[in-house]
Amino acid sequence: MRTIIAVSLLTGIGAPTAVLAQQQSTSMIDPATKVAWAVRLGELSVVLDGRLDDAAWRDARFFSDFVQKDPVEGADPTERTEVAFMYDGDALYVGARMYSNDPATIQALVSRRDRGAQSQHIWISLDTYRDGRTAYSFGITASGVRMDWYHPSDNEFHIDMSWDPVWEGKAHIDSLGWTAEMRIPFSQLRFNHRAVQRWGLNVDRWIPERNEDVFWIPVPKNETGWSSRMGTLEGIEGIVPSRRLELSPYAASNAIVRSEPDASDPFDGRFNVGGRFGGDLKLGLGPNFTLDAAINPDFGQVEADPAVVNLSAFEVFFPERRPFFTEGRQVLSGAGAGYFYSRRIGQAPRGRADGDYFDRPNTSTILGASKVTGRTAGGLSVGALGALTAREHVRTFDVTTNRFGRSEAAPLTAYGVVRLQQEFGAAASTAGFILTGVRRDIAPGDPLASEYNRTAITGGGDWNLRFNGGEYEVRGSAGFSHVEGDRVKILQLQESSARYFQRPDADYVRVDSTRTALTGYRSSLSVEKNGGRHWLWDAFFSYQSPDFELNDIGRLSTTDNIAAFATLRYREKQPGRLFQRDEISVSQENLFTTDFGRKFGAFRTDVELTWKNFWRTDFTAWIDVRGQSQSATRGGPSMRTPLSRVVIAAVGNRFGAATRWNARVYYGTDELDGLTYRLSGGITLRPAPRWELSIRPNYLRDISARQYVTTLDGGPAATFGQRYVFAFIDRSTWRAPVRLNYAITPDLTVELYAEPFAASGRYYDHGELTAAGENTLRTYGTDGTTVVEEADGSRTVTDGPDTFSLPLLDFNFRSFRSNVVLRWEWRRGSTLFLVWQQDRSTFDTTGDLVRPGSLFDAVTAAGDNFLAVKMTYWLPVD
Repeated sequence: MRTIIAVSLLTGIGAPTAVLAQQQSTSMIDPATKVAWAVRLGELSVVLDGRLDDAAWRDARFFSDFVQKDPVEGADPTERTEVAFMYDGDALYVGARMYSNDPATIQALVSRRDRGAQSQHIWISLDTYRDGRTAYSFGITASGVRMDWYHPSDNEFHIDMSWDPVWEGKAHIDSLGWTAEMRIPFSQLRFNHRAVQRWGLNVDRWIPERNEDVFWIPVPKNETGWSSRMGTLEGIEGIVPSRRLELSPYAASNAIVRSEPDASDPFDGRFNVGGRFGGDLKLGLGPNFTLDAAINPDFGQVEADPAVVNLSAFEVFFPERRPFFTEGRQVLSGAGAGYFYSRRIGQAPRGRADGDYFDRPNTSTILGASKVTGRTAGGLSVGALGALTAREHVRTFDVTTNRFGRSEAAPLTAYGVVRLQQEFGAAASTAGFILTGVRRDIAPGDPLASEYNRTAITGGGDWNLRFNGGEYEVRGSAGFSHVEGDRVKILQLQESSARYFQRPDADYVRVDSTRTALTGYRSSLSVEKNGGRHWLWDAFFSYQSPDFELNDIGRLSTTDNIAAFATLRYREKQPGRLFQRDEISVSQENLFTTDFGRKFGAFRTDVELTWKNFWRTDFTAWIDVRGQSQSATRGGPSMRTPLSRVVIAAVGNRFGAATRWNARVYYGTDELDGLTYRLSGGITLRPAPRWELSIRPNYLRDISARQYVTTLDGGPAATFGQRYVFAFIDRSTWRAPVRLNYAITPDLTVELYAEPFAASGRYYDHGELTAAGENTLRTYGTDGTTVVEEADGSRTVTDGPDTFSLPLLDFNFRSFRSNVVLRWEWRRGSTLFLVWQQDRSTFDTTGDLVRPGSLFDAVTAAGDNFLAVKMTYWLPVD
């Protein structure tokens, strides 16, 4: 539980009284008095070129009463900004004039959509439901790069970048500064059907050259909010929500070229060519809801997952990148637990097969998927998703019989998610519910019954009670899970790394091989103070029963947890003599099993300093106290975790710089002579407005004193007759992701992503656990034991009459993954992709430390080349 006691170590460096006296407090700005007016176009029209030279703009009502938020909160802007709105029956038009004292200094970098942070830009935010909670935002940079996102909650910084509406925007730099025009179709917005529309409005201009951020209505730095602090956009009348029918058919073709195919493998040809087509549909269901459906959907990624070497007992979770699932995902996310992890849909088949060679599909085919999202006039948000994946098979070949075979690898599977969330009260409190379901077509006794649950249902309720405009929040949740399957599969769940019910020293859980179902529960409660000038705090408690299970459609690493955290923070957001802002926090964290055995405990302190030049320095220090790991022995008795200490220091330059860099040092030790240090950082260069080069080097050296190796019979009674073998492991990892982007225009870009990766691990000083609940080892080669290293690098141990072998686990892995993507939005909402992807790797058992030069070892290794072309066509139907 994070209990934090913070004393200001930064006394005397807050905002001087003289500085504060010169500022206009942004908390004194009354949003109710701020009104902007949209003017109907009438007979005139706007030619969208970013120049504001159309006659229509002469009748527009421009406003310019902006206020600084940074660097001096409440001060007048250093440069004038003017904004106006016009509309017709189809769209809202935004015109903006951004004056500049020196137009030659305007940062106007060209990049693809949504990448405008390093350029001067302006963005508007519209609360079209006027609910004080949600908002749509549209922005454009001085170079014409469009940006858009969605605010799912009343928080300026809580945004969903996956929202990609179809709209237009242009910008133009001139002798006075720059101008911009935007055309936002009403079909891309959701609003209630009323004769007169009154929308919430805010506008922000970002000037990165001076780190100056000016707003029409800035949310005070000491408060949390967004839509609830907006002014009003008046004057829009006589528009109706669109019925919104949009079709997006696609056609795609791909080829896999193997550099070194196996001549004896009948499935491993040098060239493998395929093609597919399908389409997406968006249909408005009344004014507030949208149906998204996909027939034979193309969920192909244009960016690969990073390379990892996972030596833990737990699954590695990667982020979702498939457009169908990323768009609007916040509507389907239930609070409190990972009930919905969309990468479960279409995951790789798990069924086993017999044969010498295999042709196994990498994913399960998604036959169709659909979702409904929207929000009622009464503040009820609704999200529902359904998907069906195909029955998949593995093709096999038996060399002895020279025969091909076919075995089932994945069953026909249906997935469903429903999410409801109701807003209520003046502070936009919420209460919600989520329900998920998975049903697989598996008959009793089917071989796949040992790999998959037949049925899985999960769900829960959650609430967020907000007080004093969101300054205080009380969050809570409660949920359940229920899975059914054959006894073999349910036994696997009981003995999996999430539970380890077979632990011989656990008397509150047990393995039951007759069970055909698991039902579990969870709950959580937190209290937070999110606003106020200096002191903030939060406290959190959660419970997960040992039988809780989410991994059919959700995400769960471990259960059987009682967690308690608390944090106390002191912050100063007004500029002082040294710092623009500063913050210090102290926290304490605890994790227990449900029988109150301590798993983990930590004390932590964080210091965040933003200097007057907007460089940032962060310091972190924490201590992990001793606990008991229920997973270290992979199903054996618990094992003590050591006392450890960690310090981290990081520094980076200002956010708005055209060239950005950061560096970070991590250093940790423990009482068993373990050692971890990591050096990481990155630099992003813009050598010319259309070019961007970034590199993120990362080096890790980790010496762990207790890396699990294997479990063998013949151990002493103190370890329940088993030998739990551990070793020191000396690991080294280098990775250096590189991105090189060239923007011909904001709508036509070429992007290169490459990740060279190298990792090694050397095991030494093997030994066995001396007793349950301890972490001392009986090291082999001592205490009457002998060790002989065999020619292949494995080790043979003799202990009295017993002789046993230890597996050779040393490794040296190198990989090179890259993508080259040409992305052309050749028509609004319609895109052409050309993709070239490489995946090369090499492996050996030397265990030697990797060096920077090792990053390039896999560039010429054997691997696959993936070539693809895809074209989509956006077709709005009136």
